[in-house]
Amino acid sequence: MSHRALATYMTDKVGPLPFCPGCGHTVLIKALDKALVKLAPDPKQVVIVTDIGCIGLADRHFITNAFHGLHGRSITYACGLKLARPELSVITLMGDGACGIGGTHLLNVARRNIGITLLVANNLNYGMTGGQHSVTTPTGGMTSTTPWGNIERPMDLCGTAVAAGAAWVHRATSFDGNLPDILATAIGQPGFAMVEVWELCTAHYVPRNKFGKKDLIALRQSFGFEHGPLVDRMRPEYTEWHREAFERGRGQAPPPPTIETCYSNRVSRKTGIVIAGSAGQKIRSTATAFAKAAMYTGLNATQKDDYPITVLTGFSVSELILSPETIEYTAIESPDYVILLSADGVKRVRAKIGQLAASCTIYADAALELPETEARVVRLPLEAVSKVTTATAALAAMLTHTELFPHEALEKAFRVFRSPSIAEQNLKAMAEGTALIDMTRQAGSTGGAE
Repeated sequence: MSHRALATYMTDKVGPLPFCPGCGHTVLIKALDKALVKLAPDPKQVVIVTDIGCIGLADRHFITNAFHGLHGRSITYACGLKLARPELSVITLMGDGACGIGGTHLLNVARRNIGITLLVANNLNYGMTGGQHSVTTPTGGMTSTTPWGNIERPMDLCGTAVAAGAAWVHRATSFDGNLPDILATAIGQPGFAMVEVWELCTAHYVPRNKFGKKDLIALRQSFGFEHGPLVDRMRPEYTEWHREAFERGRGQAPPPPTIETCYSNRVSRKTGIVIAGSAGQKIRSTATAFAKAAMYTGLNATQKDDYPITVLTGFSVSELILSPETIEYTAIESPDYVILLSADGVKRVRAKIGQLAASCTIYADAALELPETEARVVRLPLEAVSKVTTATAALAAMLTHTELFPHEALEKAFRVFRSPSIAEQNLKAMAEGTALIDMTRQAGSTGGAE
């Protein structure tokens, strides 16, 4: 859609620019306005993203869209906007302080080549908060936090972006007469483009260091930081590539199965189930299948898992909530059923076992030692069941004992969401679990607590 040509993309409705006399931010913002006038985009298709810092005061002075967020995070907001709305021209304004705080974001946007334009106003210190040193403060620089002189080497922001794989990078100064053209070229890039603008902080850095234009240029040269274009290497832009890959994948992958109510249930209230065992017992995946089975009966279900960072060792705990009503709170204060499959699981939930109410039923491996509890205990001889299907057998036993919903719902969940071979393993384990509860019934061991 066409729009009328604009003489400026700025507005004076919020007053003049709020920067100190002689601040380089004023030059940068006015250069950005000239760049937009040259490119003539629809202001509705432009977003200026800022965060905390003096330069972050600029977005409200433009008639474009704007987003203002937390210090050092404007790159992340900009990337999110570009991913959601790739047709937008997204321009990020950051100070050197924000670049230091959000350094990882700079690395990743350069690496991914997400098509935003990053304009860094580098005035060598934190201007808004009193002139503290930043990652770009030069060695020996006098700031409010380095009154004896900064002892660190300044970070090369452009060099960092180039090393991370940035497609287009340019180092400029606020004294460059062609700055509007540089910014226009950057905005026109299809991928990630960065312009670092070296400038003067007349409120803090200039008076503390008796620092001027010649000193700024000499400082850049002394550290070997090149001036002008540093890299221009075309490569696929992330959002475009991502969408193309998604479309290719969507055409190849079958649609995910849907869950529709096809069985009944006997659950009349919010019901909590805790399954505690060891890694390798497939507790989390089995709990997920059980939750989906409940959904086949019209119930709402939530699952919360607890496990260490190790693989195939240590505890594994899943908490399930089943409810005919919407589940607003996913913690289980007092579980209705607890399934204990290993010593690891007992150790992890030992404190809870001692606090269980008499209305709770525990289904425990017959070989486990349990702490004292008011809960009713049902012993299951699980030693003959394969480790990887122990949780399935125990849940099937509980399902047979409680009749919360039909076994057919759990069988359907296994058949739909598991491979045929894994489904058959679990269906066999379900039969074993049902037989175990029948054995305990015959032995009379389900009649009360131990």
